[in-house]
Amino acid sequence: MKLIWLTDLHFKVTEPVAGVETAACVDAALSHINQYYTDADLCVISGDLVDHGLETDYKALRARLDTLPMPWLPMVGNHDNRDLFRQFMVLPESVMDDFIQYVVTTPTHNLICLDTQREGRSDGEVCEERMRWLVAQIEAAADKPVYLFMHHPPMELGLPMQDFESFANREKFIEVVARYPNVKHIFAGHVHRAMCGQISGIPYATMRSVSFQAPPPYPAWTWETFKPADEAPNYGVVSINGDAVNIQYIEF
Repeated sequence: MKLIWLTDLHFKVTEPVAGVETAACVDAALSHINQYYTDADLCVISGDLVDHGLETDYKALRARLDTLPMPWLPMVGNHDNRDLFRQFMVLPESVMDDFIQYVVTTPTHNLICLDTQREGRSDGEVCEERMRWLVAQIEAAADKPVYLFMHHPPMELGLPMQDFESFANREKFIEVVARYPNVKHIFAGHVHRAMCGQISGIPYATMRSVSFQAPPPYPAWTWETFKPADEAPNYGVVSINGDAVNIQYIEF
């Protein structure tokens, strides 16, 4: 299976975000995908689809995403509005009633897209209700490989500002999912930087934003001094073949 992976669009149709024309960035990303990767099976968008959770932005973004030649799977981040998200985004039938998380089943593996939003906060969590649902989906997959997509990374990354507001119950989350050998990879957004590693034997990857990038941790910065890094945006092309996962980071 070939997936397109987008994250942190921070789409705003009328004005820049952090000095960046995010609508133009999204248009460029979709144009690049539509030119070079029409053979992908799915596109996963791991949260922060819009910047301020506004109806006008969701409407405009939906029109753009509908130009993709493959089905797309939207996920909420801390900047999203769940009610408007449900109103304007297309969601699978497997989506939970109270949270926007769902499973996509294929003949060879399952993709689980998680809702890590903590309402009104920048950091994330997977509460007990969401965790019970996740465990049920992992166990239902039996021996089939499971790949987790989420907005907030459930591990420290050595990024001081992002680690401070990443995931409220990350130790418990990893303790639970690490019990299941069929959980093969974690894909996360939120941090606006591309990183990879493993935790408790589970490989993980993060990615740059489609729109603007967070600076590296040194020299040190704070949210008061934040200025986007002079780095190109990218999206991911993820190939899954059995237990093998390959991620290409495509600049555009």
